[in-house]
Amino acid sequence: MKKNKISKNWINKQKKDIYVRRSKIEGYRSRAIYKIKEIDEKFKILKNTRLIIDLGAAPGSWSQYFSKKIKNGKILSIDLLEFEPIKNTKQILGDFTDEIYKLKIKNYFSEKVDLIVSDMATNTTGNKNLDSIVTGELCLDAMRFAHEMLNSKGKFVSKIFMGSSFNEIVAEAKKSFKEVRVFKPMSSRKESKESFIICKFLR
Repeated sequence: MKKNKISKNWINKQKKDIYVRRSKIEGYRSRAIYKIKEIDEKFKILKNTRLIIDLGAAPGSWSQYFSKKIKNGKILSIDLLEFEPIKNTKQILGDFTDEIYKLKIKNYFSEKVDLIVSDMATNTTGNKNLDSIVTGELCLDAMRFAHEMLNSKGKFVSKIFMGSSFNEIVAEAKKSFKEVRVFKPMSSRKESKESFIICKFLR
């Protein structure tokens, strides 16, 4: 009974959500498009950007946004979940945390890349602290990979949850990047603990 009530609440929330409605009208796959759009407009992450890696890409709205914005570039999207192809992007179905797939990504690009984004998060368990820790580990893994793959002017954007690993992630980012900011987009739901860390210029 409780599960049915939660499902109904979620459906009602989706119906009322202006970003859900807007994404359908504008042809995007999810409301997450507006998070990356806000980040781009505020932090100019696509300026002088041609080579992009999108981690945890499904259902693909961030890659859709990049595909529309980037001409003559290379965009690679990877996720555990299969999703519909996107024009001008290369898709890999697999687990980014597995070294095999990291190697596949490296082999696709013959040079250092300009931007790595990660919207990866663990499936929520109901234990917010545990969810924060596991998602934090995904962020740190992506950040270490970014340190290997980015050029000196490269940018890294990742979802993070406010929680016990937050300070560790920010401290790690400051060791690797000259500019580090934390930002919660307007399109991120108020009750959500998510924010995004935006890092620029490798040390």
